[in-house]
Amino acid sequence: MQLNKLNSIYSTDVILHVFDWPYSEVTKKAKEIAQAGYKSVLISPPIKSKKKPEGTPWWQRYQPTDYRVIDNQLGNTLELKEMIEALLSHGVYTYADMVLNHMANPSDTYTDLVYPSCSELEEYSVHSDYYQSIRLFGNLKQALFSEKDFVKAFGIKDWKDKWQVQHGRLTGGPRDPGLPTLRHSSYVSEQQREYIKALKKLGIKGFRIDAAKHISLEQLQDIWREDITKDTHIFGEIITDGGATKEEYQLFLQPYLEKTRLGAYDFPLFQTIYNALQKEGSLKSLVDPYCFGQALSESRAVTFTITHDIPNNEVFQGLLMSEELEWLAYSYVLGRDGGVPLIYTDLNPSGIKSSDGNPRWQSVWNDHRMLARVLFHNAVHGCPMKILCATDDILIFARGEKGVVAINKSSSSHEAKIDSKQGALELLSGERYPVGTDGGMTILIPAKGSCLLLMAEG
Repeated sequence: MQLNKLNSIYSTDVILHVFDWPYSEVTKKAKEIAQAGYKSVLISPPIKSKKKPEGTPWWQRYQPTDYRVIDNQLGNTLELKEMIEALLSHGVYTYADMVLNHMANPSDTYTDLVYPSCSELEEYSVHSDYYQSIRLFGNLKQALFSEKDFVKAFGIKDWKDKWQVQHGRLTGGPRDPGLPTLRHSSYVSEQQREYIKALKKLGIKGFRIDAAKHISLEQLQDIWREDITKDTHIFGEIITDGGATKEEYQLFLQPYLEKTRLGAYDFPLFQTIYNALQKEGSLKSLVDPYCFGQALSESRAVTFTITHDIPNNEVFQGLLMSEELEWLAYSYVLGRDGGVPLIYTDLNPSGIKSSDGNPRWQSVWNDHRMLARVLFHNAVHGCPMKILCATDDILIFARGEKGVVAINKSSSSHEAKIDSKQGALELLSGERYPVGTDGGMTILIPAKGSCLLLMAEG
């Protein structure tokens, strides 16, 4: 069978993160995204933020000036609605990145904490028809937030002090006034809830909470009430440097998991994968990382091999895997049982190139190697995971009776025998493995490579 035909048979939960893609680009590729096997698309924050004819850097999308209209470098409310409808027509949901912790850094335009600014309110008045056509909620004749809605300004200095992290400003250094932190109040929470409800009315089915570590649990609970969370996939970004034994986990992620029912990026699992794939690491640590507090529960986890911060923020670039190790990580994340995999793609804001000289993540979403992995995930979705072999360099596990994943991080190919009464199709190479006369299959796992076997296809 062809990959696209097989994809149409199986349900999936894989999220495609179209980081900083214009809405029109997603609309154009809606059918192709569905055919590739993705079920949801995560877009950059749908807010009002700075835009210029020559373009603006990606981080401007994380500096809102208003919730009540969507008008930014990627498109406006009308274009977003068109995109949502195009995706839904192909059975794909839209998820939105949410910036609720702060508003835009005002230092280069104005000094008072009024959002939107006086000049923007004037623009609303002059072009009233346009702004009314893209309005989500509220009265555009007056500001949404003023100085009383913000915490007193100070930059975060101690990143292990929970109060500082949840009340201080994210800054770029001592001379940067930083991003004004919104105060927790009934008024602020009400505006944020109205914003979320308006997005849900447009058809948004899920939300990623940006900088969730910086938002207090009281705020999160006040915003994400049951009427908003019902039938909606919500997950927070709480960056930690590991699992349950790490201080950051205990300070920020553990309370979040205990006090909310929301999902989260599985940074503990990411760190476990990263360490396991290093020369001194062991793939044995990937057998059952949840058991040792090194992964989130499968019902809460959003799993990944790379997030937008890793290539685009210098402070995280040390977590960037080599291309070959990243592909091994994809095989594990999309091959294992548990969590919702998120696949990152961008339009090359980092300028990082792959070995063939092309932008490294721009086309990864529909690369034949990714299509095979997403196909495997879809085909074995819901099947239990059973470890068949685990050494420092080799990990082999079955997914029920439907599939087998084999990962080899060593510099030499590895031959392995799989007990099976049926043949299999190896999705990455296209090779068919028949059942031998001794009642099993012998497969060859390439050096620093992996195999994804779908049973009964040989």
